[in-house]
Amino acid sequence: MLIVEGVEKVYKTGRLFSKEKQKILKNISFECKSGECIGIIGESGSGKSTLGRLLIGIEQPDAGRILFEGRSVNNRLTRLGSISAVFQDYKSSINPFFTVEQAIIEPIRVKKSNKIEIESRVDYLLNQVGLDSSYKEKYPHELSGGQVQRVCIARAIATEPKCILLDEAISSLDVSVQVQILKLLKELKEIYRIGYIFITHDIQAAAYICDRIIIFKNGKIEETVETSNLKNVQSEYARELLQKLITF
Repeated sequence: MLIVEGVEKVYKTGRLFSKEKQKILKNISFECKSGECIGIIGESGSGKSTLGRLLIGIEQPDAGRILFEGRSVNNRLTRLGSISAVFQDYKSSINPFFTVEQAIIEPIRVKKSNKIEIESRVDYLLNQVGLDSSYKEKYPHELSGGQVQRVCIARAIATEPKCILLDEAISSLDVSVQVQILKLLKELKEIYRIGYIFITHDIQAAAYICDRIIIFKNGKIEETVETSNLKNVQSEYARELLQKLITF
């Protein structure tokens, strides 16, 4: 489904006219199969979120390529209705002047134009994420963090995409709400056969929802391991990182 081949990303560093550059991602390659959930974990600054931006076409790689079902994700038509995202900062993820209904309707219009069908779809999506139709007329500031993130998830699944990027999507929530959102994501994965790219620093969350985990170190893939075999990681760095994250 999603193929990443030899991807690299470089940013300029220092002052405005400086020619100094820093390579953030170095020869990243992996594949995410249909319906698979891949976790990407690593320390802050390891390049996880940079990779996330490349995967959904917000930025372009300086080398290598990212293909979704054989076509470049840099092409908007490749992503449209097929790839969506849920981010850490739910407060800025939704236009504060949009009602919940307006926020969810945005992506639905990609596939539907009939007003009755759209309204019915909004009700259905809200129900799927554990919110009733009374939330449609509410604004983001009237909701709790967990409720806003549920709305973001409803919007993300609105077009029944084949892949969703989840970039630290639960890290800003209270622990009890994190558990609820993880359970919801797992249920939706089974219903829609969605593939997830789950970027996180929370190893327990990754172990709960992911099939495989990619461990990042300084912009490179240090190790890839099946979640069921996580305790048997090979590299010293992976063992130290996992211990640190579990302790944290």
